[in-house]
Amino acid sequence: MSFTVHGLAVSRGIAIGRAVIVASSRVDVAHYFVKTDQVETEIERLRSARKAVVEEIGRVQHSLGELGSNDAHPELSALLDVHLMLLQDEQLTNGVKHWIVDRHYNAEWALTTQLEVIARQFDEMEDPYLRERKADLEQVVERMLRFMRGVASPVAAPRPAAPDGKSDALFDPSVEVPLVLIAHDLSPADMLQFKQSVFAGFVTDVGGKTSHTAIVARSMDIPAVVGARSASHLINQDDWVIIDGDAGVVVVDPSAILLAEYGFKQRQGEVERERLSRLKNTPAITLDGQKIELLANIEQPEDAVSALKAGAVGVGLFRTEFLFMGRNGKLPDEEEQYQAYRRAVEGMQGLPVTIRTVDVGADKPLDRTPVRAGEDHLNPALGLRAIRWSLAEPTMFLSQLRAILRAAAHGAINLLIPMLAHASEIRQTLALVDRAREQLDARGQACGPVRLGAMIEVPAAALTIPLFLRYFDFLSIGTNDLIQYTLAIDRADEAVSHLYDPVHPAVLQLLASTIAQCRAQGKGVSVCGEMAGDVAMTRLLLGLGLRSFSMHPSQILAVKQQILRCDTVKLATWAQSVLVAEDPAALMAD
Repeated sequence: MSFTVHGLAVSRGIAIGRAVIVASSRVDVAHYFVKTDQVETEIERLRSARKAVVEEIGRVQHSLGELGSNDAHPELSALLDVHLMLLQDEQLTNGVKHWIVDRHYNAEWALTTQLEVIARQFDEMEDPYLRERKADLEQVVERMLRFMRGVASPVAAPRPAAPDGKSDALFDPSVEVPLVLIAHDLSPADMLQFKQSVFAGFVTDVGGKTSHTAIVARSMDIPAVVGARSASHLINQDDWVIIDGDAGVVVVDPSAILLAEYGFKQRQGEVERERLSRLKNTPAITLDGQKIELLANIEQPEDAVSALKAGAVGVGLFRTEFLFMGRNGKLPDEEEQYQAYRRAVEGMQGLPVTIRTVDVGADKPLDRTPVRAGEDHLNPALGLRAIRWSLAEPTMFLSQLRAILRAAAHGAINLLIPMLAHASEIRQTLALVDRAREQLDARGQACGPVRLGAMIEVPAAALTIPLFLRYFDFLSIGTNDLIQYTLAIDRADEAVSHLYDPVHPAVLQLLASTIAQCRAQGKGVSVCGEMAGDVAMTRLLLGLGLRSFSMHPSQILAVKQQILRCDTVKLATWAQSVLVAEDPAALMAD
């Protein structure tokens, strides 16, 4: 029977496909597709894991026998017998093989997928004793997973790497069935892996409109709904699902009529994207002759290709933290970073690249960072993140600064520092930039000049713009965090997401003041947050005097279309009325 799940619309478009459920309790399990010639290898890994667990249980049973009836617990012996029976259960073994053979899942993914299928059947049983056997099944699967990870046995078979050498990467084996991902949550590192995946869209139980899960979804230009509460529990493996990324609606087990209706909407979206593509080589100039700079936000050096393809005139934000994430605690060294930044610079073919120093913390944690005693109740958005973390780790920070300065020898680079708020932080940062350059000079390594910029992300920075203009060549407004900190709203928390308001009068005043002061001093200013790529905000930003927008490449053409229809002289008067309005949203809707 068809039903709908409601969440937050975060990425446009329609996706239709079979559901792939990623169980939140086993998020550490690798999820990737295997090639046809790797299927038998995965099945053999499964057999080996099952055999190892059977032998492990056999050894435990033998040791119980040696203890004698007085010391051995009959309940434990009976439990081990149940585990052995579950290991031989055809529904488990055949089901797992189905996911490997028919869907090309790796063995671990196939095993957890079949566990979810069978677990739901246990939940529906009326007999309490049988329902409780689900826990036994979970324990058996956990034993097999531990073996495949090399934890349960020293002779465990190693997990084979995916084609790119990363075991957790997703690879497209030319699966014909469209797939959509359903998960409790997805980390930014997980999302990055999906860029080359087969998924047509995704749904998460948690998340807000400007959580990094949502941001990366928009960067991938695939339909997504977040904050859908219990979607991962309501939707079953292989259910047909429609994701309406425009309305924030997920339709499960749709009727033929609904499928036809959404199929038509899907085709309409494709036609619109094709029409926008014709604007690629059209200069972004307003009706009154104002030239607007449209830059790209990227996460990896290879994203430079999509930036150029969309007609970007440079990179306004290279989020370097994605080079640091999902590495099991091993941070990239100077050489690896240098090569990555150099590829980005060369990939932009002479256009400028703005590289932001690592911005971790809050919803972008590093897996190497241990939780400090008593820290579990703290708000990470207000803690050791971004430049605070970099200044606390000067060895790491100097390594990144040297890599960026070396890459600057190959092309135009702007160096952008995130989350500055204090004069002392500014002075420390600039001193470390100078020290990094001195270290390179001492080595005799080539480095190039960089323009220095600061992110305006906290109200303290937005209210002390003259301080920043004394030290920096340009400023970049990170509207996501600026809104979050101004309104005291956790942007990843769907419970308060309705209070996240980009046109709140306080936010608009900070934006307008920052833009006006930069222009008065002849300093460059851009917006690189989600607001820059939101076509509903384009007119207002132009009216406030913004002439540089940085967004994901997928949003550039839609924003350019809006710019081509605007007259900034007329918009300036209108924008001032929005600034003084009690309810700016009402004027925005007119």
